[in-house]
Amino acid sequence: MSVPLVAGVRTRLITIPLRRPWGADVTDLRVVEVEVADESGDRGYGFSWTPSIGGTAAQALIETDLAPFAAGRPAEPSWWDDAWRHLHEAGGGGITTIALAGLDLALWDLAARRSGRSVTEAIGRRHDALVAYGSGVNLHYSMDELVAQATHWVEAGFGAVKVKVGKPDLAEDVERLRAVRDVIGPDRALMVDANQRWDLERAVAAAAAFEPARIAWLEEPLRAEDLGGHAELRRRTGVRIAVGENLHTEHRFAEYLDAGAADVLQPNIVRVGGITPALRIARLAESAGVELAFHLLPELSAQLAFAIPQATRIEVVEDAGFAELGALSAPSGLAVVDGAVTGGAALGLGLRFR
Repeated sequence: MSVPLVAGVRTRLITIPLRRPWGADVTDLRVVEVEVADESGDRGYGFSWTPSIGGTAAQALIETDLAPFAAGRPAEPSWWDDAWRHLHEAGGGGITTIALAGLDLALWDLAARRSGRSVTEAIGRRHDALVAYGSGVNLHYSMDELVAQATHWVEAGFGAVKVKVGKPDLAEDVERLRAVRDVIGPDRALMVDANQRWDLERAVAAAAAFEPARIAWLEEPLRAEDLGGHAELRRRTGVRIAVGENLHTEHRFAEYLDAGAADVLQPNIVRVGGITPALRIARLAESAGVELAFHLLPELSAQLAFAIPQATRIEVVEDAGFAELGALSAPSGLAVVDGAVTGGAALGLGLRFR
């Protein structure tokens, strides 16, 4: 039986206020909901996503360039590479892959719904439960607020936590990590995220200063474009380097692996262009023997993580999940209990926005 063809693509821009802003310039999340209809009348739903900046640009790219390109093509996620090449003159990654993700997710959702399965089951579920870690955009928190957040993670049963670093005074970062380590105890993993704030020498100094805290990984210490710097930092310090939330194609992930510049890959499923390229990046990580930990979006990330061979950690950011923010029209089916993620959608991706 032939696959129905795409008959139309519609978008809707949604602004989701954050309960606690991530910073002065990030007070909300922008979601572009993408609806794909096939010629038989069935529909699939995906989304593009970005914190505050770029939502209207992603929507415009979908409507003016991707929707016409999709019309008349098979209503399944089999032609991602053709669409990527089509957008390439506007950039090989970034806003182009963010826009492309909305279409890719909708096609995966539609194909899974057509088969009567969830996307996880359509790919092939391999895990019933995965370990989660508590995370927060907390560099601007006071010490008391940071300690309270760490206490909450411990009480919620998380076996690993992640905090932001990058204060102007490195001694303040050290003090904050010491306080978090005191709260979480010696046995929980502690990861830190610098959000690209440092140059190489500052990162080398930080890696040495953080040794007493026994960090599990140092995330985005340098600008994501600085491939050589990450490789040199890893060589000089031996610290485990985590990168990926600002790498936008599988080719960039491969370059980091080839250069020996990463121990943990953290693709954001939307930023890399959707499920299709995210699965390829997962295979790269598995082949290279490095850890995989999808970035943010647990209601989406967990569905894919349940279906890949390697066990991955799921990032749960306090006050940032779609369900927590009241953005979903129905429960996602995902549950986070005692530091573990279980469940998932019953059909398709199961993610519809209010």
